[in-house]
Amino acid sequence: MRTAIVLTLSLAALSTVGAQTLKDAQSLFNQGKWQEAATAAAALNTSDGFALAAEATTAGAGLSADSQKKALFLKAQEYADKAIEKDRNNAEAYFEKARAQGRLAQYSGILQSLGLAGDMKKNLEKALSLNPRLAGAYVALGLWNANLVSKGFVATQATGANKNNVVPNFKKAIELEPNNPTHRVEYVNAMLLLNARDNRNFAIGQLQAAINMGGDTFWQKRDVETARAMLAKLR
Repeated sequence: MRTAIVLTLSLAALSTVGAQTLKDAQSLFNQGKWQEAATAAAALNTSDGFALAAEATTAGAGLSADSQKKALFLKAQEYADKAIEKDRNNAEAYFEKARAQGRLAQYSGILQSLGLAGDMKKNLEKALSLNPRLAGAYVALGLWNANLVSKGFVATQATGANKNNVVPNFKKAIELEPNNPTHRVEYVNAMLLLNARDNRNFAIGQLQAAINMGGDTFWQKRDVETARAMLAKLR
């Protein structure tokens, strides 16, 4: 009986340590220490750990030299694939794979980028089927449609992108996370892609809202500064 109790306590302690370790990796990421966060998260060898490693690597690519971006996006996809292998029901893993694919498409040829666009949409839809409250996936779908519509007829015919799918996805994301400034900035990016002149006043309102929200993490604060710079250009 004593052995069983000790074993139970040991397993509970191990579980707690694991949770704290993932929490520590998330804390590193929130501080902007993306390389340390990716390394710590991947070392956990869990689905959630690899998903966080993918997120950190994709985000970190945005701070890296252009010559390094493609390799980082490919690494983020690799982490996301490992997360999916560990747990095929991990919505975040599919979302992070889609996010990395979306960024990679910006550094690929037209044919490869259209192929990535198709896979990206499938992964976003899979993520939302597993977790319909995953706000970031709605943001990504909104951007997916806006970006492809902005590329013209060939892109929309090849992918099925539609400008009418932009606003509903962003509205859903903001409904789920109304105080996330990043969603507002991405909403503006999408609407300016569709029609910069007609959506100027809308953009000003959303950017001001983002600035008023401030930010809780390094990444949100960075997006608030982006909003501030965009707003200055529009006024």
